[in-house]
Amino acid sequence: MSNVYTVAVLVGSLRKASINRKVALALAELAPANLKLNIVEIGDLPLYNEDIDVTPPPAAYSTFRQQVGAADALLFVTPEYNRSVPAPLKNAIDVGSRPYGQSCLSGRPGAVISASPGAIGGFGANHHLRQSLVFLDVPCMQQPEAYLSGAGTAFDEAGNLSESVRPFLQKFIDAYGKWVEQHKKA
Repeated sequence: MSNVYTVAVLVGSLRKASINRKVALALAELAPANLKLNIVEIGDLPLYNEDIDVTPPPAAYSTFRQQVGAADALLFVTPEYNRSVPAPLKNAIDVGSRPYGQSCLSGRPGAVISASPGAIGGFGANHHLRQSLVFLDVPCMQQPEAYLSGAGTAFDEAGNLSESVRPFLQKFIDAYGKWVEQHKKA
């Protein structure tokens, strides 16, 4: 693995101190040498509206599309809201997939990890997001599936990753590094 691939990380929770943001930052620290993870912020994206997506589109749309389009791969880190993905993440996917035929997401290898304080670790959001990724031509890593349940205890008061969670995240990010290498966009 001589190449280094940039990964656009989309975090579904907007809170700066969210569990999912902490997971994304932990994954960036644990990433193998072939991956460089960068969080792409989604909180300032106006709700997708084709009426405002004209020439020129809103600056936030252009910036987001440019950042994601420059990445080699995609990583989605999401909580679960009502058995689905949070609205800001769905909006980011809508913005990135438009205008029709010009998706900045298409063909980039992706992966999904969900984290929740609940017992099923965001299973519903994880699978709901995968449905959209299939349609958007994002080859999504199937194994290992990653649902972090009880995520409220994954970090200590200082924000340090629990040693009991580290192997789980390491296995996931190492597998993802191999997935990106195998499925890189031509």
